[in-house]
Amino acid sequence: MDQIIYMDNAATTKPRKEVVEAMMPYLEEYYANPSSIYGIAMENQKVIQESRKFIAETLGAEPEEIYFTAGGSEADNWALKGVAHANREKGRHIITTKIEHHAVLNSCRYLEEEGYEITYLNVDEKGRIFLNELEEAIREDTILVSIMAANNEIGTLEPIREAASIVKAKEVLFHTDAVQMYGQMPLDVNYLKTDLLSASGHKFRGPRGSGFLYVRKGTKISPFINGGGQEHGMRAGTENTAAIVGMAKAAELAFRTMNYRMRKETYHRNYLIRRILNEIPWVKLNGHPYYRLPSNANFCFEGIEGESLLILLDMKGICASAGSACTTGNTEPSHVLNAIGLDDKTADASLRLTLNEDITRKDLDYVVEVLKESVQSLREMSG
Repeated sequence: MDQIIYMDNAATTKPRKEVVEAMMPYLEEYYANPSSIYGIAMENQKVIQESRKFIAETLGAEPEEIYFTAGGSEADNWALKGVAHANREKGRHIITTKIEHHAVLNSCRYLEEEGYEITYLNVDEKGRIFLNELEEAIREDTILVSIMAANNEIGTLEPIREAASIVKAKEVLFHTDAVQMYGQMPLDVNYLKTDLLSASGHKFRGPRGSGFLYVRKGTKISPFINGGGQEHGMRAGTENTAAIVGMAKAAELAFRTMNYRMRKETYHRNYLIRRILNEIPWVKLNGHPYYRLPSNANFCFEGIEGESLLILLDMKGICASAGSACTTGNTEPSHVLNAIGLDDKTADASLRLTLNEDITRKDLDYVVEVLKESVQSLREMSG
């Protein structure tokens, strides 16, 4: 195939060359266990702490508030289960939304089996929560509210600061899944008033198998993995030095170029949305037209089936998605699209296109032309 146009950056991103180069010494030369006391081990421990300090600075946090994990799903699981188990004497009520990532939703279902009660907040047709519904849902026994910063399917940004202000006024802990936002848009835990925040390295051109959980100092949370004393005794297991270094390098590059990337991706996203809506009939844009990630465009095409469209795009060298990569192979329609009011048939006709800064206008023109041909072909086949 002559070209590959990768339009599935919400699923994963290609690690930067600089990230791979930064990781290599910790795979080849400094391979020792960071908990040992000889020279190459101490070098590992040193670079882990430097990486922790830098990640903390990107959030306005303290180094001791950053706990390295193997990814965003682990960080979400830890936030939900760790807070629930550590605060069960105070209450067993948790609030989240109907559009969360499955790492949060399935953690909540797990906790429901343990006797916790979960309230799932509704969202409007653009995917934003109702702040009055959140305030009314908080009870005396509420111990945690978890609301994602940006939705992984439709790209909608949630009013996190306003939501956290409501929650903190009730003296309840607040967690946000920021996997799609960290490295893409500015984040400050003090401005957002959040107690816990999850992120994943491979969403901002770092390595897979890397992530972190921010835990505000003083937050009551149980350890996630028992064993040795790594991560302040909260997350046992020999640290993956190379992955931590790679994630920190990716964060450094992401924050250095953030303003440029946001402007470029927003311009290209709007160009893509405008052409598709204007040139392909019977198309609906999913998500908020303004409060959305710079890189995300999600559509429903009337009269087609999303999986068939993905196959045709793949044949033309275009990588895209019908929704979250974590639900691939699941025959159920998107819970996110259902939550914003789409019926199953409409939801099954969805397409998610997510950009990065390397996508050019020429690439987008090619994508639009292929989409026009593919959608027309599928509609003719379906009669």
